Amino acid sequence: MPPVRSRLLYVTDLAYPARGRRYCDEDIRLTSRLREDFDLALCNPRDAAALMDAFDAVVVRNSGPVLEYQAAYDDFRARALDRKTRVYNPLTGRADMAGKQYLLDLSAAGRPVIPTVDRPEDLHRLPAADRYVVKPKLGADSIGLLTVPAGELPGLADGSVLVQPRVEFAYEVSFYFVDHDFQYALYAPDPERRWELRPYEPSREDLEFAEGFVEWNTLAHGIQRVDACRAPSGELLLVELEDLNPYLSLDAVDDTRREAFVAAMKSSLHRFLAATG
Repeated sequence: MPPVRSRLLYVTDLAYPARGRRYCDEDIRLTSRLREDFDLALCNPRDAAALMDAFDAVVVRNSGPVLEYQAAYDDFRARALDRKTRVYNPLTGRADMAGKQYLLDLSAAGRPVIPTVDRPEDLHRLPAADRYVVKPKLGADSIGLLTVPAGELPGLADGSVLVQPRVEFAYEVSFYFVDHDFQYALYAPDPERRWELRPYEPSREDLEFAEGFVEWNTLAHGIQRVDACRAPSGELLLVELEDLNPYLSLDAVDDTRREAFVAAMKSSLHRFLAATG
């Protein structure tokens, strides 16, 4: 008898119109490799709650901003928690999966993040800047993002948004992890063309920076992307910690690193299924 293969429901929105990249290509290629180890079916995030009971686990990948299907996601999350459905990434993430409150908490704790507040009485804690960025706490993909002068902040900082100084950074860089293991890093040399990514070789200090946030998040299994910017002072500052459905930009890495990532994800999924079986 051949070994029993686990059944995965892979959640993706193949039609999502991402700017500067094609989510669908990444998921088509990645699922073609995961099928070597698992029985697998793809579904739209709006259908996940209705289909998940027929599978051993749900893998949430390039499913697009939750704001576009908030009711369906809330239903999926509630049902999955109630039925103890295996979800990868696990639904215990403390970062983007739970909204943007973590940026306020990390900023208040003095961690290396872009200074962030959400109330008028805290605006004095932000460094002086020519312009400030205001974005919804539940936002994604720059939805609802505003860039405004300081004088407009008191009328906008109502607790539902994040307020940050607009940092004139040298470049953005992203670090990609499977479980707690670093896989690769990519950066955008031109801040105006943030999706034109190139391989980045992190220093020991860079890796310690990224690993610190992965450890903080306490996810034993799953894929995380640590997004940072290189501040004018030379230090890295956290932009966001994506732990729900991080786009992986696998087309920007070489074959060796791509194969290593696929192998790491397969191994992670096997460990995840064994640990929760």
